[in-house]
Amino acid sequence: MSEPGRNSRLMRIVQAATKIEPNELGATLLSFLFVFVLMTAYFIMRPVRDAMASDWSDAEVSLLWTMTFFFSVIAVSLYGGAISFVRFNRLVPGVYGFFALSFFLFYFGSTLIADPVLVDKSFYVWLSVFSLFHLSVFWSFMSDLFNKHQAPRLFGIIATGASVGAIAGPLLTAELVNRIGTDMLMLVSATLLLIPVPIIFVLDRLKITALGNADLNVDLSAQQAIGRNPFAGFSLFLKSPYLIGIGCFILLYVAIGSFVYFEIKNLFEVFTRAERAQLLAYIDFAVNLLAILTAIFVTSRIATRFGMATTLALIPVLMAIGMLVLALSPVVAVVAGLQVARRAGNYAITRPGREMLFTVVDRETRFKAKPVIDIVLYRGGDMVSAWAFTLLTTVVGLGLGGVAAVGAGIAAVWAIVGVYLGRSYARRAARTDSNLAEE
Repeated sequence: MSEPGRNSRLMRIVQAATKIEPNELGATLLSFLFVFVLMTAYFIMRPVRDAMASDWSDAEVSLLWTMTFFFSVIAVSLYGGAISFVRFNRLVPGVYGFFALSFFLFYFGSTLIADPVLVDKSFYVWLSVFSLFHLSVFWSFMSDLFNKHQAPRLFGIIATGASVGAIAGPLLTAELVNRIGTDMLMLVSATLLLIPVPIIFVLDRLKITALGNADLNVDLSAQQAIGRNPFAGFSLFLKSPYLIGIGCFILLYVAIGSFVYFEIKNLFEVFTRAERAQLLAYIDFAVNLLAILTAIFVTSRIATRFGMATTLALIPVLMAIGMLVLALSPVVAVVAGLQVARRAGNYAITRPGREMLFTVVDRETRFKAKPVIDIVLYRGGDMVSAWAFTLLTTVVGLGLGGVAAVGAGIAAVWAIVGVYLGRSYARRAARTDSNLAEE
């Protein structure tokens, strides 16, 4: 068989399996590579960042989370302002180039600055800020690349690259940290962040030549408005019991996450920083592998068979049980297992369910109130929960078991709020369907 004939047959197989048209294949593969590299770079640094926390007291970490909250709000505002006067196809590579440069500076700063603790704490906050942008900017770029007919067919395939990268990053950290050290991992990650820059320019060219989307321009007006004033949605948020319920759900989720994070931080004090990074990398690997398997085989079945109330309450109930087990047996293996179950359950079940809650609100609410919940409340919840944990351990004097018992109570309330939201969602969805039927 001739080479062109073989290629044509292969393309037909690919098209039948993935629904990718021949003219879309190059852009889809490059987009997959883009997000794969992005997530690999982030998850290489994430265990390095979290390994640092065990060197600091609960109060010190709480202060860093407070700084992260304020820097996150500032960074989102600056990014939204930049969109208004910088072309989006120039802004995106600029964002990744800027963050890559910043991590190079952190690497060299760790060898040049006399106070390594200052560098470590600055890196801890800065990577937390970066975590807000690395995926949101990517998906904004994707919405500017593919049109509304291509996106439903291709975005699921592209998103798989993020999941694979989230597995590859922790594995690289676990394998390399004992060989090259945590500082060199920062350099590896910064170098990886440069790879998307030329990919972006190639994709921008394919948008015109292969995809035929020269006239497609992402609508960033809503993002600009939000960016300039991230508090614009507060009035909408405070007027809606439904949105307040979502906000409470987020705050309770954040509280449980913060408690588990601090428990791990304190239990890992006995290990070296390299050992912590390796253990945390294995946790990240387990989380992402379990999340992929759950998302493929479990999530849709739970949501369609048992409804939204069960979907939102499932992980909180599991966390309440897990916290009680931790209160009775406060050891590393239990808290690590709890962290894997919590994060994997969030990625695969709770987060998709939470995002579905916004499908029954109007467009203005999605654009203005949702960022208040997702960014301001989330980061504010981090800050408040961190100080609450510090209060319980340093002032009240509770140990790991006592704090876990408090966490079990919080998780129980979280489950109740999830049931309330699930039922509210069902009523709103029913009203929407009824209105459409009448029209």
